[in-house]
Amino acid sequence: EGAVLHRNRAACYLKLEDYAKAEADASKAIEANGRDVKALFRRSQALQKLGRLDQAVSDLQRCVSLEPRNKAFQEALRTLGSSMHEKMRTMSCTDSKVDQMFQILLDPEEKDADKKQKAAQNLIVLAREEAGAEKIFQSDGVRLLTRLLDTAKADMMLAALRTLVGLCSGHRSRTTAILAELGAPRLSAVLGVEHEQVSLAACNLLQVMFDSLKEGMQKDFRGKEDAVVLDSSKDLKLLIKHLLELLALEGASAHGRDNALNLLIKVVPRKSPRETNNSLSLWVIDQGLKKILEVGSTVCGAQDSLPVTENSRMSASVLLSKLYSDLKCDAERENFHHLCEDYVKSWFEGHELAGKLRAIQTVSCLLQGPSEAGNRVLELEGIMDSVLSLCASVREAHQLVAVEALIHAADKAKRASFITANGVSLLKEIYKHSERDSIRIRALVGLCKLGSAGGTDFSMKQFAEGSTMKLAKQCRKWLCNETIDAGTRRWAVEGLAYLTFDADVKEEFVEDKAAMQAMFHLAKSEDRSVLYAVASTLVNCTNSYDHEEPDPQMLELAKYAKQHIPEQHPKDKPDFVKRRVRKLLAAGVVSALACMVKSENPALTNSCRELISRVFLALVEEAEDRGSVVAQGGGKALIPLSLEGTEVGQTKAAQALAKITITSNPEMAFPGERIYEVVRPLVSLLHLQRTGLENFEGLMALTNLAGISERLRQKILKEKAVPMIEGYMFEEHELIRLAATECMCNMAMSKEVQELFLAEGSDRLKLMVLYSGEEDEKLRRAASGTLAMLTALHPPICKRIPQVTAHWLEILQALLLSPNLELQHRGAVVVMNMMAAEREVAEQLIASEMLEILSVLCKEKDKP
Repeated sequence: EGAVLHRNRAACYLKLEDYAKAEADASKAIEANGRDVKALFRRSQALQKLGRLDQAVSDLQRCVSLEPRNKAFQEALRTLGSSMHEKMRTMSCTDSKVDQMFQILLDPEEKDADKKQKAAQNLIVLAREEAGAEKIFQSDGVRLLTRLLDTAKADMMLAALRTLVGLCSGHRSRTTAILAELGAPRLSAVLGVEHEQVSLAACNLLQVMFDSLKEGMQKDFRGKEDAVVLDSSKDLKLLIKHLLELLALEGASAHGRDNALNLLIKVVPRKSPRETNNSLSLWVIDQGLKKILEVGSTVCGAQDSLPVTENSRMSASVLLSKLYSDLKCDAERENFHHLCEDYVKSWFEGHELAGKLRAIQTVSCLLQGPSEAGNRVLELEGIMDSVLSLCASVREAHQLVAVEALIHAADKAKRASFITANGVSLLKEIYKHSERDSIRIRALVGLCKLGSAGGTDFSMKQFAEGSTMKLAKQCRKWLCNETIDAGTRRWAVEGLAYLTFDADVKEEFVEDKAAMQAMFHLAKSEDRSVLYAVASTLVNCTNSYDHEEPDPQMLELAKYAKQHIPEQHPKDKPDFVKRRVRKLLAAGVVSALACMVKSENPALTNSCRELISRVFLALVEEAEDRGSVVAQGGGKALIPLSLEGTEVGQTKAAQALAKITITSNPEMAFPGERIYEVVRPLVSLLHLQRTGLENFEGLMALTNLAGISERLRQKILKEKAVPMIEGYMFEEHELIRLAATECMCNMAMSKEVQELFLAEGSDRLKLMVLYSGEEDEKLRRAASGTLAMLTALHPPICKRIPQVTAHWLEILQALLLSPNLELQHRGAVVVMNMMAAEREVAEQLIASEMLEILSVLCKEKDKP
């Protein structure tokens, strides 16, 4: 029994193109019965796809010896034999190629740069093919590539790193061998070089190595490719250990440090909470939390500080945040807190002023990342007092660190009341009297944060009337002043992110085209830490945050109990929002958002993606704006947003894609292969936990796609959408029911869907016939259109119609007698198809009044 199940499941996996699992299942069936030809044949097919041709041949030879007269086996063996022969030929040809290329690259006498360039390019291309990669590996390639790396010439190093990417991609045992030969220290040293391209290429190689090794930890490997390798976790940890060491290494370059942080963010925390094992995060926290904090606590411009970029501290915050949220229990979190507290204390106590600055900078880094840990550290004795006293420092660098810490602390409501009491007057002092813009802007943002504690509630005002407008005006002035450094201008956007809770500020901001464009320009710049502030400002301007309508009864109760009731600002009404959206579109918001989404950067966190998705959904609300959103690259940017991020963010992006697909020509909006990528997000809108509007728009968009081509219908089928579409055909809401029926009408052009209508025990056909007699004219049109198509494309259905319901004849007659021309046409097509399909059905039709009805219709001159 088990053997048959394994053999059949192997066939399923072959269909799903999961060849490793197909091979594993077929092997289990063969273990149970060595003469099982079906299992042997399936295993040979899987092995062939996995590139293990010699093993595939021996399985096929066994099939032929067990069933010598089977034509299929003989044919398969012949085909495989010739492809083996072809592989041997290219291998021998590749042999000489590889040797030649290495000779050119490693020859010190060779002065022809073009020749070297070409050899390097050929090597990289060759490594991308499995046969070429194996050949390079077998001909002592790793040692020769190591020599290229050691030349310390950028172009040679790039060639070596890019070739190694080909050798390691998806191949675990080769990756392990390469890691053993190159050594983790050498790899992390290359990552830390000054040359930016080389560092990035090393980062890419390490990412590929991590993926290959991690895959090894998750898969249950069989067969010869991985028989040698037992456990990848040692290799993984070795690489991670060296990345952590690189963080605190003084000689490493700033972008090398950033690349190491980015790798750790991608590789260490679990991809989803469904994976139960978080041991890698725990190990990194124990081994390297202090090293990550070293980067986060760096004070720019201080003596002996590590080289960092604008993004390094932000990346450290993101990594700390991801590690913290990967923890599963209080004991693990407690350990994290202790390590952070110990680190801060070690700098705060006994290190003079420089140490206090490092401690305060660490607090800022934690508040921007795992804020719970940041709040705990803020409560350590003396920290908050130091922050407040350093705010008044005469040295700009010290004051910067302290004011920033105060601002980040103000973010967290728990501290905000304490800071409102102590900090507001201090920040006002600094704002009024400081000579330096860099300090004033930060003090201003601190005031903005404290001032926006009421959120969008119009009646909760922290400041005197009109001062919010003054602050916003000052922020816009700084934002537009290009002589000020980018860091200060970034803080101006931070200020606006808070001040734009106020509708008057939003209105003034969208009138100031220069300020909008200056903000978009910053969003596209190298410094990515501005992304969240830009996205927040745009969410505020487009009102795309969630707002719940309060229950009128509860409002009355609240008034009676003299409780505070939030009020909406008159300028947040829909007409105002619509006008603001238009202004943002005209200023080029879409290209800025598209650029923000493209950035492969830790600052593009899931919550940041969600904000961008919200803005996009607001931008495509009006049908007439959708064309311009697509024209500026909005359609392309929405696809990645709909596939990863928070669930809310993915849904909002998918809904924006649906709106575009409903009103634009999908082939123009998503040219080429991109149109197929839209299907999955649209299908996600059909899940039961989505709202009725999301279901409706998802169905409408899929209807459009299903009408385009068979390949698209196949993609929709593959995403398992048909059962969901059917489910919505029973929906109470008539619009959703109609949209599902229209979608099914277009899907019925596929043979697989036509077969479903004939399936035993299914009521699909009955439902279509009954819907063709419903009162709702649009629903009748969709259902009778489906019947017209089904009876034309799949004649056996004609015979089934009289069997599904006793009312079939009167429904068809009612269609033909309908005053609506379209319904008459559909009815006539169905009757014609039924007459042509089956004599018995034709007799039933003629025996009824159908002949008279048809005769009358024939004579009507005005209905050709």
